[in-house]
Amino acid sequence: MVAGAGFRKNNWGDPVSSPRPKKILIVEDEQDIAQLLKHYLEKDGFHTCLATTGLEALKLVSSEHPDLVILDLMLPHLNGLEVCKTLRHKPETALLPIIMLTAKNEESDTVVGLELGADDYVTKPFSPKTLVARVKSLFRRLERTNDHKPTSLVYGSLQMDLTRHEVTVRGKEVLLTAKEFGLLAHLLRHPGRVLTREVLLNEVWGYDYYGTTRTVDVHVRRLKLKVPLLNDSIVSVKTLGYKLLDQPRV
Repeated sequence: MVAGAGFRKNNWGDPVSSPRPKKILIVEDEQDIAQLLKHYLEKDGFHTCLATTGLEALKLVSSEHPDLVILDLMLPHLNGLEVCKTLRHKPETALLPIIMLTAKNEESDTVVGLELGADDYVTKPFSPKTLVARVKSLFRRLERTNDHKPTSLVYGSLQMDLTRHEVTVRGKEVLLTAKEFGLLAHLLRHPGRVLTREVLLNEVWGYDYYGTTRTVDVHVRRLKLKVPLLNDSIVSVKTLGYKLLDQPRV
């Protein structure tokens, strides 16, 4: 987002000179994996900082102001789910992009992570190049959101400011993650139209997203929890996907 000639704002709202390398916080207690990620990310031009525990991660988020967090689920003292939950409950980090690292046998934890607000997840073992590609893809999607011309979307008492990345219901702000915001925006742009899970994955998560259609269901459920107005207005269409009614059901 442009804050003036030659300047932009990071995810914390601080003006910084543009362009500048993105800073990524790697939260991983396995040193081999952490150093491997550090090597590949820095090779691609990113700046990195490392944390080996959940508590250390929270401290570094406050002091380093990263643009994105790669967060392992299994951490000592404070696990990745608790870290994610803490970050999402703080207004200053509610929109901080988070990619979770999970093991194949942690599928239930992966769903919980998405419900808590993680933007993406990668399953171990993984290719470092694939993870870097996911990081770059997430940044591209965020930049596309930030580059929208000043405009807003209205649905009943819900108002969405696309440029300020804000959603209010009856004047009260609702904090949404980047993916929740993108999903809601796409639904509001296509009221009355049946949107398949595959279409939503492509449009909101991007063609290079490697997740499953369950991701859409999790995010729709989270939207309904945060915005009760949508409970009866986002209708599930059996075997296909979802439809936002032309007018909200009051």
